[in-house]
Amino acid sequence: MLKGQATPYLTFDGNAQEALDFYAKAFGAEIQEVKKFGEADFPTPPEAADRIMHARFSKGDFLIMVSDSFLGQPVNIGNNVSLAVTFESDDEIQAVYDVLKEGGTTHMELQDTFWNSKYAKVQDKFGVIWNLDFPKG
Repeated sequence: MLKGQATPYLTFDGNAQEALDFYAKAFGAEIQEVKKFGEADFPTPPEAADRIMHARFSKGDFLIMVSDSFLGQPVNIGNNVSLAVTFESDDEIQAVYDVLKEGGTTHMELQDTFWNSKYAKVQDKFGVIWNLDFPKG
C-alpha cells in the first residue's frame, strides 16, 4: 500500500533557479536542497554546470520539487499537468494569486464560486497551471 502523497515535480529549461525564487516568494516557502549538475560525480559539460539537477521548496507540509532538464532534453510546456493548492484564509489565497498572475495568464479570476469560498486558475510566467482553492466552511 502506498503511504503519503505524490509530490509534484516541475522541470524547466535552464530557468529553474528563477522559478524557485519566484515560487518561494509567491508561497512564502523555503528553498531547499539545491544541487546543480556541475556538482554531480559524473562528467558534465560546462554549459550545464549551473543548471539545477534537483531542488525543492516547501512550507509546512506543502512541497514541490524542481529541476532543469539536462542539455538536449527538451521541455514541453503544456496543459496536461496542473497543481491544486488549498489555502486556509482569504488573505493567503489573494496574496499567492497576486504573485502568480504577474507575467502569466489568468484562466479564471479569483472569485467566489458555488463549490468553494474562493477559486482561481492561473498559468504563471513559466507555463505552470495553478488551481487555487479556499474551501467553504
